[in-house]
Amino acid sequence: MHIRNATLADGRQRDVRVVGERIQSVAESVETREGERVVDATGKRLLPGMVDMHVHLRQPGFGHKETWRTGTRSAAAGGVTTVVDQPNTDPPTVDGTAFDRKRGFADDATVDFGLNGGVTGSWDPDSLFDRPLCALGEVFLADSTGEMGIDEALFVEALECADGLPVTVHAEDESLFEEAARERSDADAWSAYRRADAEIAATRRACRLAAERDRRIHIAHASTPESVDAAARAGSTCEVTPHHILLSRRDLGDLGTHGRMNPPLRRERHRRKLFDRVADGTVDVVATDHAPHTREEKATGIWEAPSGVPGVETALPLLLGEARQGRLGFDRIRDLTARNPAAILGLPEKGTITAGTHADLVLVDPAATGEIRATDLHTSCEWTPFEGHEAVFPEWTMCRGQVLYRRETDEFEPLQGENVRRQRGGS
Repeated sequence: MHIRNATLADGRQRDVRVVGERIQSVAESVETREGERVVDATGKRLLPGMVDMHVHLRQPGFGHKETWRTGTRSAAAGGVTTVVDQPNTDPPTVDGTAFDRKRGFADDATVDFGLNGGVTGSWDPDSLFDRPLCALGEVFLADSTGEMGIDEALFVEALECADGLPVTVHAEDESLFEEAARERSDADAWSAYRRADAEIAATRRACRLAAERDRRIHIAHASTPESVDAAARAGSTCEVTPHHILLSRRDLGDLGTHGRMNPPLRRERHRRKLFDRVADGTVDVVATDHAPHTREEKATGIWEAPSGVPGVETALPLLLGEARQGRLGFDRIRDLTARNPAAILGLPEKGTITAGTHADLVLVDPAATGEIRATDLHTSCEWTPFEGHEAVFPEWTMCRGQVLYRRETDEFEPLQGENVRRQRGGS
């Protein structure tokens, strides 16, 4: 394929040639070869595919919520070409046997993927680290979906076993949860219960414990500006989610229990400060924490509803909508969604539009805005917390040189997603 006159994230206009799975050249002008498919990208943006380093694809154990097939098709439709799945499935991915079982489900992936290993009191690091892990974590410092919360001693053990892998941390301190909030039944009670101070304290402690052992940690789904600042001061990386930078507690009146997630939504003034840190470069990554549950599961009381919201298909389109409004630059979106996560995970073939890298590309018309509608999305949970939000969806998404999805026809092409991590040990 010869992509002509594309505008890259930094504003440069370039021709891009794709041969096989890789980008062969990026230049001001490329001569078209005989038989080459030509795409005129004049007036459009060509971005690297999103590397979503935090998704929950629910298999094994919870395929009624999402499958690898539906979740990765949803990813492709949203411009995501690599997903990293978290370990809180059933069984949890805490030993080699569980890893191998999940790897079988991942054969249904439409995009490339990584598999993270988890930590519980019954984990088996020897067999787990013999598998091609993408990262360790998310390591839960408080219980969430899957009840994988661990204490400080086990967290230290995990850090010491990390074997050079990044450790992704879900940082909340259960001892600081506000028990009085449990007497309430309104949708905001969950935010009052899992209070911001619990996240801030756990983030600071996790960063300190990692620094003492010279280990790399990555703070998952930071929901407070103080947590982002703590990670930055410690030299740790961090991610935020679209729901934490675009939604706040004032939206819970409309969302109800569909707005329950861990960590929960924060006050509007905190949301604005968090967004500021996304825009100014303090935040390293936007990841989705795509955590689907069915409508029926969410449509219950605030203390019974499961935590989590879908988001893998809407993250990049929402950020592109922010660029359309002048609140984010395209180069910042590229760094947040592709370049930085690929660098943190050690994936040099992903995240950039450079000769020799995988042709993971997304073509976008910045003027083609529309409203998000759950009925148009491809996740099997059939709802979104962003109903009616303005977004810019990709015209097409390419992974390793193959166009996976075209929005005009709403059609997917078959591709066998590959594990982005090379083999470790003999597995």
